[in-house]
Amino acid sequence: MRRQYWRIVVAGEGGQGVQLIGEILAESAYRAGKEALYIPNFGVEQRGGVSIAMVQIANGPIAAPKFEKADVLVPLSRRAMERTKRYIHSDTIYIYDNSDIEPPHVWDEVIGIYGWDTVAPEAFSLAVGTEPQEPGRPPVNEGVRPRWIVGIPASSIAREELKPRVFNMIILGAIVTASRVLPLSVVEETLLAKLGDKLQQYLELRELNLRALARGATFVQERWQGEGRP
Repeated sequence: MRRQYWRIVVAGEGGQGVQLIGEILAESAYRAGKEALYIPNFGVEQRGGVSIAMVQIANGPIAAPKFEKADVLVPLSRRAMERTKRYIHSDTIYIYDNSDIEPPHVWDEVIGIYGWDTVAPEAFSLAVGTEPQEPGRPPVNEGVRPRWIVGIPASSIAREELKPRVFNMIILGAIVTASRVLPLSVVEETLLAKLGDKLQQYLELRELNLRALARGATFVQERWQGEGRP
């Protein structure tokens, strides 16, 4: 039986497109006829700091805007791992970027035709003062480990196979497939709707974003085949 209620936390550095992931998840839930609540959390470090998107999706009424544990937890940087480990419980699906590269920076060249599509609007600045991200196992919360841990080299995939700017669409595809919270086709519809008129000017946007979404989904499906879904 599929879960009737999902609590999702996505966290990362400013510029990784965390809030766009939250927006698309919530809007996709509405399209699918579900209830949804999305709360952005920028903390006290709006520029270049940790950005957190909290999303709840349910088949019925959502009881409260806040929650203590996450059914899906997605930290995309070392700092995000530390900030969000308190949300881990024994049934959590834990997805993290295990690429051994520096955290994404928002350069001037990114703030262009793709800027709105993949970069969180609160972070059009350099993410300075952060250490290079190292691969590793995610933390535990007071001895409790997540039910399923998925390390995906999303930054490396985006850089080597697609474009760095669609990093967050790879993560979104992984979230949707790992949780099965929504049909991927509905998420695709929402994504294309948000791109809107930009598709008329820059037709490559459609292909690039859809490929990134599918790539994240395929990565998780391949993990299922190798490990079995918990």
